[in-house]
Amino acid sequence: MEKEQIMIGRHSLSHILAKAIKNLYGQEVKLAIGPAIEDGFYYDFDSPVNFSDSDIPKIEKEMQKIINSSEKFERQVVSRDEANKIFKNEPYKLELISELEDGSEISVYKLGNDFVDLCRGPHMDNSSKLQNWGFKISRINGGYWKGIEKNKMLQRIYAYAFPDKKQLSEYILKLEEAQKRDHNKLGRELEIFTTVDYIGQGLPILLPNGARIIQLLQRFVEDEEQKRGWQLTKTPFMAKSDLYKISGHWDHYRDGMFVLGDPEKDKEVYALRPMTCPFQYQAFLNKARSYKDLPLRYNETSTLFRNEASGEMHGLIRVRQFTISEGHLMCTPEQLEDEFRGCLELANYMLKTLGLYEDASYRFSQWDPNNREKYIGTEEQWNEAQSTMEKILKDLGINYQIGVGEAAFYGPKLDIQIKNVWGKEDTLITIQIDQMLAEKFGMEYTDKDGVKKNPYIIHRTSIGCYERTLAYLIEKYAGAFPVWLAPIQVKVLPISEKFIDRCNEILSELKKYGIRAEIDDRNEKIGYKIRSASSMKIPYMIIIGEEEVNSNTISFRARKNESASGVELRDFIDRIMEEISTKKLN
Repeated sequence: MEKEQIMIGRHSLSHILAKAIKNLYGQEVKLAIGPAIEDGFYYDFDSPVNFSDSDIPKIEKEMQKIINSSEKFERQVVSRDEANKIFKNEPYKLELISELEDGSEISVYKLGNDFVDLCRGPHMDNSSKLQNWGFKISRINGGYWKGIEKNKMLQRIYAYAFPDKKQLSEYILKLEEAQKRDHNKLGRELEIFTTVDYIGQGLPILLPNGARIIQLLQRFVEDEEQKRGWQLTKTPFMAKSDLYKISGHWDHYRDGMFVLGDPEKDKEVYALRPMTCPFQYQAFLNKARSYKDLPLRYNETSTLFRNEASGEMHGLIRVRQFTISEGHLMCTPEQLEDEFRGCLELANYMLKTLGLYEDASYRFSQWDPNNREKYIGTEEQWNEAQSTMEKILKDLGINYQIGVGEAAFYGPKLDIQIKNVWGKEDTLITIQIDQMLAEKFGMEYTDKDGVKKNPYIIHRTSIGCYERTLAYLIEKYAGAFPVWLAPIQVKVLPISEKFIDRCNEILSELKKYGIRAEIDDRNEKIGYKIRSASSMKIPYMIIIGEEEVNSNTISFRARKNESASGVELRDFIDRIMEEISTKKLN
């Protein structure tokens, strides 16, 4: 079935849901809106009755009754006065009617003889056409009228809907698997992060397990960047508004910044940094530069702050404070393509090492010439920058989608995107070409001909936001991280208390090699200890009992359903060190 027909079917089901609610709960329930969405539909209601999960079977049964009754969908075009009369007891519909421009066509859809809704359509011509469809109410939660927080909170009923019941079943199974991998759930169960209401949305607390993984990633990234000629900087977390006025962030990004002070009253106003570029430029400006200094590559593990909307917050994927592998590269026009290639190779190397490369897609984010106030620079500068990037991407053989209007305010960019387990796509890594901010900051180099010129700037991340990367890794591996990234790599388990001394000797030997190991010396049965280590996705368990002590060997269980006994400790250490040094994936 074509996507358009699927969306028509979902939209028709949303009207059937609305009629079912009216049938069950009466005219006191007021209708808001009910659109089709990617996997089904929803409808918003203003109801004196609080719907709950216990109502779902009753609502679904009433919907099926309407479908089986073969009720017609009939479209009618009415005047504004007629529409106001039809919906005189529906305040949300009246508000929508009042917002229509004079002369607009107003259409309504009748469903059977006793239900009518304000709608552009289209719909199925008869409810019986939906008899083979599979639908299921998935959840009931809140939604502000028109999505505006100051408006009334309505009750929103979501449902999945597909053209046949098999597709619905397959989709629900897929969601169940996603639920198992959802980093927001799994990350808390594995004690990776937590959130606290009175600290605030988008401000997660990384627990020791999560902090250790981030530390490992940061060390890996900084070491790899150093090998590739990047120089580390450390810049302030905040600056006066003067800096952001030069860069253009004050005019083009202030709503996304945390401003300290009142711009109308205070002589000096500061803001927490939403990005590092204007700070790192000061390192370039620290002394005079010539073409022999270029390319000049600065990298920084940067903590940034962005005032994201509360409705956008999601676990570790979208937060208000985050740490990023940010870098800025100054080069000549002749060096631009090779340096861009180097940035992309670094990003792809990171993705391959982490096992995320196959999940990535590329997006060429361009400016929107019809929305000029969103950007700085001239049309000629934008056309030049975008054609330069287009040529580079073509030369590199990059297969990409185009996103018009998604460029940064100062230049086009290549976004490397990954979907989370729920199918929502976010940008993980960005590489941008910028030929505008160098001039704004007076960044110059003396070229071979003695003429002072502005360098091209490449803004890039090599692994993106660490918190977001961690979220994707949790979901990719369902919390069972590759050994080199696992916060605890080995759990040493004595079968009883009399073997604890030998376990402590083993623990000391493992730690000599930097292996992250712990001993479980609780007074519990060995089966309980094994289940406990397994639930925390520990890669290896060493089990020590009478036989192991007498033979001076170990028994181990690997997370991948492998076990062995009579193993020399040295051989086990060699095995795990090889997995760590090669960054072996699961």
